[in-house]
Amino acid sequence: MQSYRIRRINWTDLFMWLVGAALLALIIGGSYLTLQQGKYTAVQWFDLAVFGLAQGSVYALIALGYTLVYGILRMINFAHSEIFMGGAFIGYFAATSMQRSGFMEANPYLGIVIIFLVAMTTSVIIAVLLERIAYRPLRGAPRLVPLITAIGASYFLQYVFRGFFGTQNRAYPEIAVIKGTFPLFGDFQIQKIQVIVIIAAALMMAFLAVFVQYTKTGKAMRAVSEDKSVAALMGIDVDKIIVSTFVLGAALAGAAGVLYSFMFRIVTFYMGFIPGLKAFTAAVLGGIGNPPGAMLGGLFLGIFESLGPTLFLDGLGIPAPYQLKDVIAFTMLVMVLIFRPTGILGERLSKTKA
Repeated sequence: MQSYRIRRINWTDLFMWLVGAALLALIIGGSYLTLQQGKYTAVQWFDLAVFGLAQGSVYALIALGYTLVYGILRMINFAHSEIFMGGAFIGYFAATSMQRSGFMEANPYLGIVIIFLVAMTTSVIIAVLLERIAYRPLRGAPRLVPLITAIGASYFLQYVFRGFFGTQNRAYPEIAVIKGTFPLFGDFQIQKIQVIVIIAAALMMAFLAVFVQYTKTGKAMRAVSEDKSVAALMGIDVDKIIVSTFVLGAALAGAAGVLYSFMFRIVTFYMGFIPGLKAFTAAVLGGIGNPPGAMLGGLFLGIFESLGPTLFLDGLGIPAPYQLKDVIAFTMLVMVLIFRPTGILGERLSKTKA
């Protein structure tokens, strides 16, 4: 019996487990060497962790749009990154016009609310048009067809914004009330914008959780996710629920676009590509189709990406380790797809849909 089991060893799996073990050893060894050197202070590690949490909060908001649409339609909406970009871009014009008129200086909090509303409305309009024009006619098509359509829609939106607004980078105006830091204790402090991003993202994620679990529309969304045909027989307007799902995901993406722009202050027509790819990574990491998993995956990826390069690679003598943060993030995605394809929390699919 033992010899039979040995003969059935999958050498590909064995190789991948060895690769995983080597990466784990590299992470542990690099972390030990970095910490042993004592090159970084506790304040610097704290700053990296808080930045990662804020960045991960933005990833989580974008990832929720991917996972909501996948949960309903079983498709990856790769144009979601341009929905994020569109909201941030139009929000920029609202912000600059209020800054020039003096309205932002006189009413900063109302101005911030207006920027969010403009960005979220723009993202919602783009998402609804995408669903109606590009995705609804293909709803019964093989999965590859809407996937290719989503990629095409992504490039279309990028070049529409490029054609209308040019290729130059644009800087969000500085808003005095979100500049500066909050002192904590000793040398520890936290930037105001990071606190705003983390709290705003947490409130929006809490709203989504309550909406999906306890509202009539949220329950209908869960029913459509399980089985569209049965949901329709029960009197649920499937088309309306799908549009509502796109609206919800787009509103979160628009808000994420503003928060991202407040943090980094640069908007351009291709700004959605990398955050969108990271958010998709977060959705897969947490379990695509599972909203709590998307939230957890986004936060984990943000912290991992912020701390990882310095913690894992600096002790190994690698120059400029932070430039490898994207390599670390996408290596983690590959490892998750190999060793746990369903993600951290797993994908919520019925057997008939799997």
